[in-house]
Amino acid sequence: MTVIALTMPADQDISEYLAYLLASANRRMHLGLAQSIAPEEVTEEHWRVLQVLSDEQGRSMGELAERVLMNHPALTKNIDRLVSRGLVQRAADAQDNRKVLVYISDLGLEVVQRLKVNVDAHHGAVAEAMGPRKVEQLKKLLKQFIDESAT
Repeated sequence: MTVIALTMPADQDISEYLAYLLASANRRMHLGLAQSIAPEEVTEEHWRVLQVLSDEQGRSMGELAERVLMNHPALTKNIDRLVSRGLVQRAADAQDNRKVLVYISDLGLEVVQRLKVNVDAHHGAVAEAMGPRKVEQLKKLLKQFIDESAT
């Protein structure tokens, strides 16, 4: 990987930094998504967990943490909340009783279906505001950034 140094003048406006722009975009997306899923009384983190588990394949906490972009303590707290609401359940892995898997419940599947409508509407509004072509370009660039910065 080639590293290109981009030096900014000392008086550079913060909004010119990529880190700031990504954080700002994330904040806007998060706020819009939070409003769209608020009727279901779930957080964005809950939505991500439910969305991943909606394929009805049990996941270990480690695998789930990686997929939903959460550290283990935060994931554990979120799973506890979802269990208390009856949206997910924990069960011992049939292959390895020492391992616990997390599964979505039938109620969780109903909630994730309703959430999908709201999340898709939110993303549709973003696509309408930006234009579908720009959204696809942005997604491509972000995926490329993620892939290339991981190495």
